[in-house]
Amino acid sequence: MANHSLKGKHIGYIRVSTVEQNTARQLDGVELDKVFTDKCSGKDRDRPELEALLSFMREGDTIHVHDISRMARNIVDLQTLIKTINNSGCTVVFHKEGLTFTGNTNDPMQTLMLQMLGAVYEFERAMLLERQREGIALAKAAGKFKGRKKSVDRLKVKELLDEGLSVRKTAKELGIAASTVQLIKKEMTEQVAE
Repeated sequence: MANHSLKGKHIGYIRVSTVEQNTARQLDGVELDKVFTDKCSGKDRDRPELEALLSFMREGDTIHVHDISRMARNIVDLQTLIKTINNSGCTVVFHKEGLTFTGNTNDPMQTLMLQMLGAVYEFERAMLLERQREGIALAKAAGKFKGRKKSVDRLKVKELLDEGLSVRKTAKELGIAASTVQLIKKEMTEQVAE
């Protein structure tokens, strides 16, 4: 692969989970030639800017990432991405952890650190999900967690309308919005017309 320049480019990868999150603090103060920013979950590799970065990078480039969790949420994705970057002749630097992976197969410490960090991140994520489940269970026990709203019993709506109840009375009877009853009524009328 041809170099972007003799010494390679410094490329930043930034990922935030939502559009509202601030990207300014990630890689602040790092001189970069180009930055790729994803505003989506990191749960999988289906991220357009990450794919664009992987297509853009050339041998000799250095990929800068604020921390490991910005690049991957599990050890398999992390190892795969780092191998992909390293196999292209590029280096990846995780600034928060102070880690650099060059793909030097003669450095077993790099491999060990990568596996250990990935395992720690997976463990932390599992603990977070466990705490979330426990919190939901406590909230349910206290009657504070409602969960997803129940779906509308369309057959009951149809039955009440067929009995001659008005849209408003049907809605009140079932505790749903009149607009929902109206929508179901319209669907029923369209089905009969077909």
